[in-house]
Amino acid sequence: MIDFLWNLGSFVVALGILIAAHEYGHFWVARKCGVKVERFSIGFGKAIWRKTGQDGTEYVIAMIPLGGYVKMLDERVEDVPEELKEQAFNRKSVWQRIAIVSAGPIANFLFAIVALYAMYLIGVPAIKPVIDSTIAGTPAAQIVVKEPMQVMAVGGQKVRDWEEVNLALAGHIGDSEVEITLAPLERLEGSDSGQHYILNTKDWQVNPEKQLPITAIGLGMFRPSVLPELAMVSKDGAAGLAGLAVGDTLVAINGEKYTDWPRFVEIIQNSANKLVSITVRRDGEQLSFDVTPKSRENAAGKLEGVIGVAPTAQPWPDNMKVQLEYGFFESFPVAVDKTWQLVSVSIKMIGKLFTGDVSVKNLSGPISIAQGAGNSADVGLVYFLGFLALISVNLGIINLLPLPVLDGGHLLYYFIEVITGRPVPEKVQEIGFRIGAALLLMLMSVALFNDFSRL
Repeated sequence: MIDFLWNLGSFVVALGILIAAHEYGHFWVARKCGVKVERFSIGFGKAIWRKTGQDGTEYVIAMIPLGGYVKMLDERVEDVPEELKEQAFNRKSVWQRIAIVSAGPIANFLFAIVALYAMYLIGVPAIKPVIDSTIAGTPAAQIVVKEPMQVMAVGGQKVRDWEEVNLALAGHIGDSEVEITLAPLERLEGSDSGQHYILNTKDWQVNPEKQLPITAIGLGMFRPSVLPELAMVSKDGAAGLAGLAVGDTLVAINGEKYTDWPRFVEIIQNSANKLVSITVRRDGEQLSFDVTPKSRENAAGKLEGVIGVAPTAQPWPDNMKVQLEYGFFESFPVAVDKTWQLVSVSIKMIGKLFTGDVSVKNLSGPISIAQGAGNSADVGLVYFLGFLALISVNLGIINLLPLPVLDGGHLLYYFIEVITGRPVPEKVQEIGFRIGAALLLMLMSVALFNDFSRL
């Protein structure tokens, strides 16, 4: 329940911030174009707070935090007094209307830059993208790794940490090939030299629900050596329910002496719904527990066992740690570049949804967004700022889709008006709004279904 309330609270805060940024874009440009704004609302439904400003605009926070709106004076919606008609939205030039409507998505992109600027100004602790192996049967299997190698670029795009590698690879899902640039970890700082590999990804299958693009393409992420001591035991996992606890040292499994973590995981994964005996050392005493691993479906669609434990890992080597922190002026171009990366990948992913290269199962709805908000807020401010930037970019792009109920649909009508010299007929617009609403409802239904299926 506490996790649910935390996720819900983080979701409301995140959505409120992003909606406020989006609607303020419409509001600010509308006022600059001489349009009278009657109401600026964050949320829908009954008002829980309202105030009328000196500008005559009513500012509202409503009960349902799933959207917002800016109500402008418009003769198409209501009767407008003669003396106020020049301040009506519909009386403005088509280019002014285009500016007002496009200002919302643009504000989302600008907000992403601001959020990322603050994130890089504060500093983000990260791990260099270093590999020590590749996975057989994957596109990356052709790479022979003799020493730790750092991923320098993906598809010609420089990367600094694993999050950027993952993001860059996601943008290449469905492509026939991907270029990966690697260099020895101990290369000279500032050197652009590296080995370029062209990976054949024609048959590359990625299921983002179950694996990261990094793993799917076959890059073996370097990890510090693992100790046999348990650092995490899930209370509702098979191990926790059987009696294992944090601090237990693994001694044996099914009578086989514990040698390393991969072998232990292999036995557990091959024992879904089958009883296994795990021997541990606790406070100098040797104890045995009967554990029945729960089952889950892996990336290949096969059942594997899980018991809900994690080992203690040695600290990351200092030469693999990196602090993504920049100065007051340097943070701005980095934030702009990162925002462009997010925009580029998001547009590619939406395009691949329509071409079928990416499954609609990857669509996420409010539940997944709420979980992401809660998780990022739980980790810290800098990660929450990064989450806000990502969602803000996606909100801006989605609103630019040419669906009549979205900003992009309105812009489509206005650009048709620019070309033809006359507005799109009201009846045509009404039919478009109905079709757009139906398509949007369908997309939301798919996203919600995906959310529930992941619970």
